[in-house]
Amino acid sequence: MSNKAKLSLVALAVVWGAAQTAVAQETGKGDGFIEGSSLTLTNRNFFFNRDFRHGQSSATGNGYSEEWAHGVMAVFESGFTQGTVGFGVDAFAMLGLKLDTGSGRSGAGGSIDLLPHNSSGEAADNYSKLGGAAKVRLFDTVLKVGDVFPITPVVQYGDSRLLPESFKGITLENSSFEGLTLQGGRLHAMSQPNTSSMRDEFVTFYGGQVNSPWIGYLGGDYTVNDYVKFSLYTSRLKDAWDQYYFGTSASYPLSDTVALIGTFNYYKAVDEGKELLGRFNTNIWSASTGIQFGAHTVAVAYQRNNGNNDFDYLRQADSIYLNNSIQYSDFNSPKEQSWQLRYDLDMTSYGVPGLSFMTRYARGWDADYSQANDVYMRTDDEGNPLTNQKRWERNVEIKYVVQTGTLKDMSFRMRQATTRATSFESDLDEVRLIVEYPLEIL
Repeated sequence: MSNKAKLSLVALAVVWGAAQTAVAQETGKGDGFIEGSSLTLTNRNFFFNRDFRHGQSSATGNGYSEEWAHGVMAVFESGFTQGTVGFGVDAFAMLGLKLDTGSGRSGAGGSIDLLPHNSSGEAADNYSKLGGAAKVRLFDTVLKVGDVFPITPVVQYGDSRLLPESFKGITLENSSFEGLTLQGGRLHAMSQPNTSSMRDEFVTFYGGQVNSPWIGYLGGDYTVNDYVKFSLYTSRLKDAWDQYYFGTSASYPLSDTVALIGTFNYYKAVDEGKELLGRFNTNIWSASTGIQFGAHTVAVAYQRNNGNNDFDYLRQADSIYLNNSIQYSDFNSPKEQSWQLRYDLDMTSYGVPGLSFMTRYARGWDADYSQANDVYMRTDDEGNPLTNQKRWERNVEIKYVVQTGTLKDMSFRMRQATTRATSFESDLDEVRLIVEYPLEIL
């Protein structure tokens, strides 16, 4: 086992011991550094297979990538000290362990980002993450400095791999007004899900690595009532882009068991400063409408990119609140239009609480790179810009969460995706099997 892995296990033991001491010293009730503390230990077992139907992965040589790994995540969050100004601390120790993979099934070009790997495609036996943040609370405002996990439509940490992504910097959150939450932050580094480094440079999904010194964001969410919510945010990836977001979601109950639902999301992105990702002026939007009736939900969505370049976002982040950004495809290519049909089933009313099912189908067309800049340009074998590109994706997901007993909250999840496309994207079949067990220790 590597020194970093040993360090993470030692850190986990230290966090555990500190938490037990805190419990032993607890003398009061209500919010306080000790009284408001929590410690969770989450085990995540992840199997990921991505089968490239035409053998596009040159690194693996066999046309598919496959990794099986286990992650352990210990997260400690203190409360705040008493007084007008309260102080606290958050800390985490995470460990990823390889269970099964190897050369020919993992590596650059075919990586699925569960584990770090070397240039030969060999996955590391283990890797770890260790970090934390100091925090201060003044009335209804909380400031955090250190390793943070923002959740906004323009900057949001990703958690779709073995270990979560994180950022390093400063965040601020205020909830002084009823129904309104304001957020802001300035971040100067990120940590990809499959690396131990807590100071990676910024990387975007479509433009690649960006030599930007920081990303900042500001905005808020306003809940009007139980049925209507609005969000408005802006962000700047210094010398690369300015992004603006507006979104709303609404539901309208027709009866105790029937409701109409709808969402709308809009992004505008323009180049900024040194134009590290080239010049662009992109706007993309999506809208959905549907109906919930008993255990069933049926929804349709439409999405359109009106710009000449891909709508981009930070790699492995979840900061793309578009209806047709689904398991593999984002349907965000220049000029691309797409639609989606989705069905959800909650088996609680059928006597199986905790069991759910989802399936969806999305199709995109008219993707056109003829006016894309040099960063986002995609061409055919003869060097001509790709035009009239099409694709479709089908997802199936089954999830069960244990409701009672010793294993309460343990979840079993199967995600399957099939995608087919013309020249600009891979044809692939994908399976993800995820077992997760969160344990509240404190």
